Amino acid sequence: MALGLIEIPFLSVTLLVADQAVKAAGVRLQGIESPGNGSMLVRLEGDVAAVQAALNRAQQYAAGLGAKIVASCLSLPDAGFTPMIDFPNSQNPLYCGRDQLLPTDFPATNQKTMNTQEAIGIIETQGLTAVLEATDAMLKAANVKLVGKEKIGAAYVTVIVRGDVAAVKAAVGAGSRAVGSLGKLVAAHVIARPHDDLTALLPK
Repeated sequence: MALGLIEIPFLSVTLLVADQAVKAAGVRLQGIESPGNGSMLVRLEGDVAAVQAALNRAQQYAAGLGAKIVASCLSLPDAGFTPMIDFPNSQNPLYCGRDQLLPTDFPATNQKTMNTQEAIGIIETQGLTAVLEATDAMLKAANVKLVGKEKIGAAYVTVIVRGDVAAVKAAVGAGSRAVGSLGKLVAAHVIARPHDDLTALLPK
């Protein structure tokens, strides 16, 4: 088995790249860790060939978004390495966000996290007022449901909504326009059919 590591700026871009990586190869998304500086670290596991294929796809997709990433494949990590990637989650006291996004944060129920036909919409801003304004606009503009918000440090806040593709696109468009001069719009994206490993990291 191998461990794939992808360090990416911004949570919004990280979610997009992680979704593409797990769709590209037979790998499992272990989680996404926040260093607290506005970047994120995606952890993937699988056989060496699958992890390398996922990393290659991540690099290609990130380049298309204009994002610079750092990717590495650790083949057969030493048993002593485990505490570096397997540790209890916590809330960061500085910015009140999760230190990691883990599938175990939201235990599975009899229902799937999301309908497979649903999309997720992502807006990330630098500034909390801006993202609150954007969220209100999204919920008023279309029939979407608020999934939640995530803070990753450096005043970056990401809000996620879900619904059918058309509604999510309309909501993200309205949210993007609502940011205006209230803060910096970092990114606004729609993932039409997010991978189950990705939706498992998000609130139900």
